[in-house]
Amino acid sequence: MTSRSTRRWVAWLGVFGLLLASAYGVWAALQTPAQQILSETGVKGGLIVHLGCGDGRLTAALRANDSYLVQGLDADAANVAKAREHIRSLNLYGKISVEQWTGKRLPYTDNLVNLVVSENLGGAPMDEVMRVLVPNGVAYIKTGDQWTKTVKPWPKEIDEWTHDLHGPDGNPVANDRVVGPPKHYQWLAGPF
Repeated sequence: MTSRSTRRWVAWLGVFGLLLASAYGVWAALQTPAQQILSETGVKGGLIVHLGCGDGRLTAALRANDSYLVQGLDADAANVAKAREHIRSLNLYGKISVEQWTGKRLPYTDNLVNLVVSENLGGAPMDEVMRVLVPNGVAYIKTGDQWTKTVKPWPKEIDEWTHDLHGPDGNPVANDRVVGPPKHYQWLAGPF
């Protein structure tokens, strides 16, 4: 190949790269904030909690399909009323709900929530957010102009089942150091 044809190929590759980058920019710009959040976090379903839900528009948009159940929490009663009105106008109340919440302790039992989204944690400390997340659950928190993704680590003492019978060998025995005879209810939480 001559140096002239090499330069041509490099130029075409550069043009192709620019086209690809601009197509990605257009695609990213067309995504809604909820689509961007779900894409960035990789959460494909389960319970999503939106702290500081405001008017409920983002809260409602976070329910991308029937795989999601969404709850918004806000300290301001006027925001809660606005959010409920918006969700009812979409005929989605029940699949999406909103509650007034103030305090430091989130109203969920341990290891229940798949995704926590918040532009302002309010009174909730980050360790409280981590408490309610399932293992591999995601906290997507905005600080200033920057969103931060935090994934709750999978506990070392809990084995992962990759197949119906634990592993590809078909042996249904796990290497789990947590499972044993029941000692308490997992999903029982107050207030009683």
